[in-house]
Amino acid sequence: MARFHVKALLVAASLATLPALPIPLAAPPAMAADSAEMTRLLDYLRNQNTTGFLVIQRGKVLIEKNWPAPDGNPQFALFAYERDADGALLEDVASQQKSFIAVLMAIAVDKGLVDIEKPVSDYIGAGWSKAAPDQEAKIRVIDLLTMSSGLDDKFGYTAPAGTVFFYNTPVYAVTKRVLAAAAKQPLEVITRDWLTVPAGMASTAWRKRPAVLASIGNDTGLVTSPRDTARFGFIILSGGLAGDGTRIVSEASMKAMLAPTATNPAYGRLWWLNGSAYTLGALGNRREGPLVAAAPSDMVAALGAFDRRLYVVPSRKLIVVRTGAASGDAKTFDEQLWQRLVKVIG
Repeated sequence: MARFHVKALLVAASLATLPALPIPLAAPPAMAADSAEMTRLLDYLRNQNTTGFLVIQRGKVLIEKNWPAPDGNPQFALFAYERDADGALLEDVASQQKSFIAVLMAIAVDKGLVDIEKPVSDYIGAGWSKAAPDQEAKIRVIDLLTMSSGLDDKFGYTAPAGTVFFYNTPVYAVTKRVLAAAAKQPLEVITRDWLTVPAGMASTAWRKRPAVLASIGNDTGLVTSPRDTARFGFIILSGGLAGDGTRIVSEASMKAMLAPTATNPAYGRLWWLNGSAYTLGALGNRREGPLVAAAPSDMVAALGAFDRRLYVVPSRKLIVVRTGAASGDAKTFDEQLWQRLVKVIG
C-alpha cells in the first residue's frame, strides 16, 4: 500500500448517508448490480487505478464503489490523505479545484464583492504580473476565469488579454488572492462559510501542498471525498441549490459560469463544457468535435490531473465522480468510461 501524506482533518459531521437530493422526477429504471454491462464498467474502472466511483441519478445513488489505492505509486501518494468515515480516500483533486473556485467567485459576484470586468490589480494591487503596467491594467478578473489572461506560466506578457486561450495554472491561482482580498477573509473561511457548510460538505478543505507540488505555482490543494464532490455537483445540477434547497449561487451566475467563451467553446469560467464544434485542450491542442463524444452534449465537467473527474449532465439529472491515480488509458479514458457508462444508465 502506498504511504500516504496524512494531515489532521476535523470532520464536522458523519457522512453515513448523502443528504436528500430533492429532484422531483421519477426514479431511474432498476438495474441489476451484477449485470454484464455493470460488471464491464466496474472492471474497467478498477483496472484503471480508480479509488472511488460514484453515480447519482435523479437523486438516487446508482453506483458507489471504493477500491484500494494503487501500490508503489509515489506521485499518487502526494495527493492521498486519510479515509473518511465511509472508507473513501480523501484526495487532493488537482485542477478540479478550479471549478470550486469558479463557484466561489460566482458567489462573490452575487454578494457584490467582485466585478469580474474590473482589472485584477483593482483587488490585489499593481505589479502582480511581469507584464508592462499598461498591459497588466487591461487584465480583468474574467480573463483569469476563462484562461485568457494573455500571460504565460511565468506571468510574462504574450498576447492582449481576452484574445487567446492558454490553460495556465499559476495565473489561475491569482483568483484565490482576488477572492480573499475582495472578501477581506482567508480563502479557507470563505470556502467554509459560503460553500462547504451550506452544502453539507464536511470532508472538504484546503490544505498546504508538499513543496514538490507547490512549486508549480499553486500551493494549496482542495482535499475532498467522492460524496462531497457529488454534493458540489448537485449545486451545478440544481442551478445553484444545495441538497436541502439552500440557495448557494444565483441562477444568473450559474448560467454565466457555464457559458462557452470566445477563446474556447469547450471552456466556460473554470469549467469544461461538452457539445462544442471543437475543443482546445489543456495542452493547447485543437481537436474537432466535442470534449467527450460519447457523453451527452450538455455535460459540464470539473477535470483534474490523474483523471480525477466530476461530470454533471442536466438532461439526465446525472452526477458522476471518479477519483484515483492516472488511468492507463490517459488519452481515451473519458471516451472509454462514457462508452461503458451509457450502457449502464440507459
